[in-house]
Amino acid sequence: QVQLVESGGGLVQAGGSLRLSCAASGRTFSTYAMGWFRQAPGKEREFVAAISWSGGSTYYGDSVKGRFTISRDNAANTVYLQMNSLKPEDTAVYYCAASRYFDGYTSRAPSEYNYWGQGTQVTVSS
Repeated sequence: QVQLVESGGGLVQAGGSLRLSCAASGRTFSTYAMGWFRQAPGKEREFVAAISWSGGSTYYGDSVKGRFTISRDNAANTVYLQMNSLKPEDTAVYYCAASRYFDGYTSRAPSEYNYWGQGTQVTVSS
């Protein structure tokens, strides 16, 4: 069992930056690949980024590539999402999630993740 708690969301102007954190409970954090997803009102949950167990490999959604960076600190049981050059279309609830699997296909699918946080709101004003 893994419990995930996101933090760091808020209101920011377009062009600004935010750093989201996701703290995990338990001693098995390093055995899970981690992902970030987001969901805007009326839209499906969208893949943002994923990172492998060691942090050595990452994947990004096309809409955030080059602007967002996912990282993890296994000693601190935490995964991060650094978001730069934010746009109004980045406005959404952001969720972190944990998965036993990591590859270019399954890491993009919400159904492949076993555990989810409660989400944190990110609002980007124009």
